[in-house]
Amino acid sequence: MINTSLLSLLQLCDPTLPIGGYSHSNGLETYVQEGIVKDIATAREFITQMLSQNLQYTDASFVSLAYAAAAENDFERILELDEECTAVKLPREIREASQKLGIRLIKIFDKVCPRNIPGSYKEAVFAKQARGHYSIAFGVYAYELLISREDALTGFYYNATVGMVTNSVKLIPLGQQDGQQLLFSLQPLIKHLVENTLDPDPNLIGLCNVGFDIRCMQHEQLYSRLYMS
Repeated sequence: MINTSLLSLLQLCDPTLPIGGYSHSNGLETYVQEGIVKDIATAREFITQMLSQNLQYTDASFVSLAYAAAAENDFERILELDEECTAVKLPREIREASQKLGIRLIKIFDKVCPRNIPGSYKEAVFAKQARGHYSIAFGVYAYELLISREDALTGFYYNATVGMVTNSVKLIPLGQQDGQQLLFSLQPLIKHLVENTLDPDPNLIGLCNVGFDIRCMQHEQLYSRLYMS
């Protein structure tokens, strides 16, 4: 029998999903222009730190917590998480990117999940009562599509990793084989981070490296840019 939740997961975390993820580098473009990220070793360091010192305590935790809130049918908690997600995203470009990606994700998956928590979240977003962050929407739809929490987090981390590897290949640039080697080397880290984020401590939300925020803010002033963030 075909596992439909697996198919849903593949679609939800597909890097080619038309939500615009390819147009955002999350500050990597600044690191490359500054000569800090310049080869496969420094690209691996950037991605490792971004995953473990940023996403683990921000977006990935929001995915996990939103999933749990949806499972408990706690819509007020979803709204609280949406507001908190806005608060921890200090760079304007990153905050706006999170909202744009989330709203586009909502428009796609609302066709198959129009009711319950997803439907209420969509209504709140379009009524300007919530921002519609990507990580919140991802967690909500993952639960509604019967994807396990562990699989949802694995897909989320993998999607983020693929995006950063792809951007590294384009910006540094690296060879396609280098990119695939990066992905293979990061699999143990993804597994470890998924385990850490299954039950995140809400008090650690926002515990991240401020250097990433600074580079993202600097990105707004770059003379030439290929990416929106």
